[in-house]
Amino acid sequence: MRVPSPKQRVFIETGRKEFVRNGYGSSSIRTIAQEAGVSLSALYYHYKNKQDLLLAILMDGVDTYDAVCDAELARAGDDPVEQLCAFVRGNVKFRTQFPDQGRLIATEVRNLEPEGARLYEERRRVGRSRMRDIVEAGVAAGLFTTKYPDDCRRSILAMVSAIANWYDPAGPDTPDMIADRYAELALNLLCPNGLPRTPNDGREQE
Repeated sequence: MRVPSPKQRVFIETGRKEFVRNGYGSSSIRTIAQEAGVSLSALYYHYKNKQDLLLAILMDGVDTYDAVCDAELARAGDDPVEQLCAFVRGNVKFRTQFPDQGRLIATEVRNLEPEGARLYEERRRVGRSRMRDIVEAGVAAGLFTTKYPDDCRRSILAMVSAIANWYDPAGPDTPDMIADRYAELALNLLCPNGLPRTPNDGREQE
């Protein structure tokens, strides 16, 4: 993972706000430079065009996603049930704490040109492999009894991805409440005959 410089971080954050506000197609690289308080040539020194900046913004979102999920999984141990709950919790944290990053991942990947799309897909395979490994380990251990593990995996990922579209920080549901519900929903999909046991998602018991 390449860490952006302070100046690149300014461009990434400014560009992200512009793309969320107006969409990639209607956003202007000149406006992004103006909002960042620099000349257009200064922005081009770091990113050769708007497409290059879009890829950097999307990669930054993936880096954030990976960091949040990895932190949750590090506390879960090796049990697939605990890992699944931790992975869902990480996804909920990402969608609620970094909603703009989640929205751009959902809406702007289609605007990447072929080479950028290839680089992005290579980077995203890491995240996809996490979920696949958890589900496969749970199936192998006899904990996840669904006949359709791949469909469940895709459904869980789609379910948590949609959170950024409706989550309201001022609403009644906290991220922890949402994470608990979604972990239960995920386990219900993977364990149609009932949960193997009460999951411990790595948080301290009260």
